[in-house]
Amino acid sequence: MNTLPLPLEGITVVAVEQAVAAPFATRQLADLGARVIKVERPDGGDFARGYDTAARGLASHFVWCNRGKESLAVDLKDPRGLAVVRELVAGADVFVQNLAQGAAARLGLDAASLCAAHPRLVAVDISGYGADGPYAHRRAYDMLVQCEAGLVSVTGTADRPVKAGIPAADIAAAMYAFSGVLAALLRRANTGRGGPVEVSMLDALAEWMGHPLHQGTHGSAPPARTGLAHSVIAPYDAYATADGEQVLLSVQNDREWRRLAEQVLGRPELADDPDFATNAARTVNRERTDEAVGRGLAGLTGREALAGLEAAGIACARLNTVADVAAHPQLAARDRWREVGTPVGPLRALLPPITLPGSEEARMGAVPALGEHTDALLRALGMTDEQTSVLRRDGVIV
Repeated sequence: MNTLPLPLEGITVVAVEQAVAAPFATRQLADLGARVIKVERPDGGDFARGYDTAARGLASHFVWCNRGKESLAVDLKDPRGLAVVRELVAGADVFVQNLAQGAAARLGLDAASLCAAHPRLVAVDISGYGADGPYAHRRAYDMLVQCEAGLVSVTGTADRPVKAGIPAADIAAAMYAFSGVLAALLRRANTGRGGPVEVSMLDALAEWMGHPLHQGTHGSAPPARTGLAHSVIAPYDAYATADGEQVLLSVQNDREWRRLAEQVLGRPELADDPDFATNAARTVNRERTDEAVGRGLAGLTGREALAGLEAAGIACARLNTVADVAAHPQLAARDRWREVGTPVGPLRALLPPITLPGSEEARMGAVPALGEHTDALLRALGMTDEQTSVLRRDGVIV
């Protein structure tokens, strides 16, 4: 059987990007076969390169978001550097930027301007709060947008709200930018025209607020912060076992509660007790419900508890650490790990979640050093070694 090529083979993306939202979006495009040219500042590049040194000396955010790209280090404030990027955009299929609000427009690199000049181009503006409105020019870091979108208000415990432990606002915007590019490319295939794509972090994360937003909008109280518990389902939480593990379980209906009581807790009388027999009753009596479940699991090891819950058909899981995830047997069994090249040698990385059976495997290219591809890209534009030497001498490129 012939293997299909990756779906974005032949697509060229130019990205003036930094941090997480745009880089994570364009990494999805690179994984699916697109050529992604990452435009960075000569003086340090994408500032995410300096977030930490946790990935064997490299920044973990940068390694995560930037594999498979070519790095062009060029000063956009110098007319010569801007001209290089404009020439690259003229031959590209997609342009993505997430500069501070207004900065791309001042350079003529906003989506509207570029699409007017290049009708087939798909151009993406990613911002914190959108191009207009009273928040348009506010700084929009992930934690701030998590707060503005209300995510923090429904995350945490009754006593303390907390932000998500991953950059949820950045990731939400990235994935809508990614899907927006795919939609616009499909439209271009049908009409011959690309067009602008606009994504804001607030819009993206507000959409992800989903049911809490609908609850609050339509007259009900939004869900209370309940930690790992669920506001309207019980039991639904983590419970300690005899060996100190934390086992999570979720009982979705009263039939499951009966099986839990009879087969795991060893207390069949709880199945018919009016204080526990229905989910509504268990929710009202949440403390007593949790106490009964906790007492039943406390005499079992984590392995025994999970085995019993599985045998009874109760949804359950371990409360894994990051190290546990890195060694997760399901990821290993499905062969989800690969090695990605970096300036410090190969690093482990997960295959992207989109799997295309019958197609080439996702292209998990190397993480580039700053300016690693500058000379090759300028040569491809017809620039001589003497010309690049002048630009390098003047600090326009590295």
